[in-house]
Amino acid sequence: MKRLKTYVIVPTYNEKENLGQLIPQLLGSPSLVHVIIVDDNSPDGTGELADLMAADSPRVHVIHRPGKLGLGTAYLAGFKAALQTDADLIITMDADFSHHPRYLPDLVAKAESGCDLVIGSRYVPGGATLECTLPRKLLSWGANAFARVMLGLRAHDTTAGFRCYRREVLASIPLDQIVANGYSFLIEMLYLVQRRDWRVCEVPIVFQNRQQGVSKISRTEIYKALQTVLRLFWKRWARRPR
Repeated sequence: MKRLKTYVIVPTYNEKENLGQLIPQLLGSPSLVHVIIVDDNSPDGTGELADLMAADSPRVHVIHRPGKLGLGTAYLAGFKAALQTDADLIITMDADFSHHPRYLPDLVAKAESGCDLVIGSRYVPGGATLECTLPRKLLSWGANAFARVMLGLRAHDTTAGFRCYRREVLASIPLDQIVANGYSFLIEMLYLVQRRDWRVCEVPIVFQNRQQGVSKISRTEIYKALQTVLRLFWKRWARRPR
């Protein structure tokens, strides 16, 4: 079987203390990967560290953006860069070790078995969440349940950012027409993938709350996610045959 070429997209904003540990682990993964770091002009020097790593390894690539432009547009910048290469699989993950590199081989293996989008999931047997507060867990569970019911999503973890896309999946989606930004971008991407009848699978991961740095989730992100689900629900309802 041909070994699929894998690119990992890592959006960063003030992740210097995590990036120095993460990138060596990604490069040492059994799944031979290239890494695309998308840095939003981090004031803590993350971008400069990323450049040093890129100078040391031809498998590290850096996209510099002028400011904090949102998680969704960071993913889009990474997608477009990866699609300009010969990547077969494109993985997205956080830089804070809540998505641990040890799960990369599981995502890749599932994609090689025939899945078009593989989600590293907290909500399938074997998955779990560690060191998150009860309100945070309830928020995540409620957001997933709401998105699944309103949009008919079949995946259990609809807001997970640890994902592996086959190249053909991203190429089939009009990326520039995606409205959502921030964390709600993940819901809209999953909705678009499912509507195109791509095969969506999940593999269990243990999500561990970040150990270093500051969480990027805000009340504004929660409101945006609610708006995204309602907008997509209306679109879904309007397209139903009468």
